[in-house]
Amino acid sequence: MAPDLAAYARDGFLVLEGFVSVEECDALQARAAVLVAAFDPGPARTVFSARDQGHARDRYFQESGGAIRFFFEEAATDQPVAQALNKIGHALHDLDPVFDRFSRQPRLAELARALGLAQPLLLQSMYLFKQPQIGAEVGWHQDAAYLHTRPSTVTGFWIALDDADRDNGCLMALPGAHRGPLRERFLREDGRMVTRRLDASPWPDVAPVALEARRGTLVVLHGLLPHASAPNRSSRARHAYALHLIDGRADYPADNWLQRPDLPLRGFT
Repeated sequence: MAPDLAAYARDGFLVLEGFVSVEECDALQARAAVLVAAFDPGPARTVFSARDQGHARDRYFQESGGAIRFFFEEAATDQPVAQALNKIGHALHDLDPVFDRFSRQPRLAELARALGLAQPLLLQSMYLFKQPQIGAEVGWHQDAAYLHTRPSTVTGFWIALDDADRDNGCLMALPGAHRGPLRERFLREDGRMVTRRLDASPWPDVAPVALEARRGTLVVLHGLLPHASAPNRSSRARHAYALHLIDGRADYPADNWLQRPDLPLRGFT
């Protein structure tokens, strides 16, 4: 079924139920479990925090654009690894065969082109855990703040591998707010990671919408759409897999935080 392009233009998001099969969800979760079981964090654990981004000073994070790296929840550095991770990123789609095969399937390529990405490139991937009880809040943000192109083309494919609802921290969005400006950029400047304010105007005064999603749902997110997620205080996990695409016709500035010096940027083939 063709995506509802009018709804996407109006709202800045699409919720495509049943896009991914139960078997595919099982396969991604099983593969993530294998990767986690093989991971030895050693004496230091790199925390990912959407709140203060202190991890940005960490070389382990800065070089993750072309690698498979593991990041811990801020509140769980003393928990067993499998119960403490925030995410795996950011090149699963290139460096792991299971995630590569899933990420480059024809249905995703067709969706990308239908959304207007004439030369879609797979830039970033993340396996998101949103652990029970401790999964942290992700504040309001625009993906284009982190993955900037000129013109702006970044598009997110967010796939629910578990049922996602208000109780376990589903996505929240401000419908229509993607028509506003880019508010800030997270970038490299003089060897450091910094956040630069571009526009101080507040988010539009519209009611947030909860993007509740059954397992197997794919949520499309416009790069300028403000979105967030609440903490997971439930007893249920909220695993998800996220892909971020850009159009190869656009310029990808060298000051973007995510760089892949040893890994070519590829499309679906």
